[in-house]
Amino acid sequence: MARMVRKQVYIEPRHDVLLKRRAREMGVTEAELIRRGIEYITAAEADEEEEREDAWAELDAAMEEAAQVIAPQTGRQWTREELYEERIDRVVGRHERPAVPVRPD
Repeated sequence: MARMVRKQVYIEPRHDVLLKRRAREMGVTEAELIRRGIEYITAAEADEEEEREDAWAELDAAMEEAAQVIAPQTGRQWTREELYEERIDRVVGRHERPAVPVRPD
């Protein structure tokens, strides 16, 4: 048997009744039942962590694949900035548009 560390825990009276009953039904000590519970919980957490890592790896691969896609060019002759300028001019008008302040360096 592996080396054990003694722990004292506080449980509610109803947990004490459940623990005693289940240990008796299974033919194991209360301590063994607690150890099995700890193993069960930590194994479930490890499984969840592995699932998260797998999901991130799948997402990363999908993003890498998407980054390799070459979008067809439409032959447009304007830039985004030019489009913004044209729309602002249409709404405000160039002569009414306030100058953008320049911060001194």
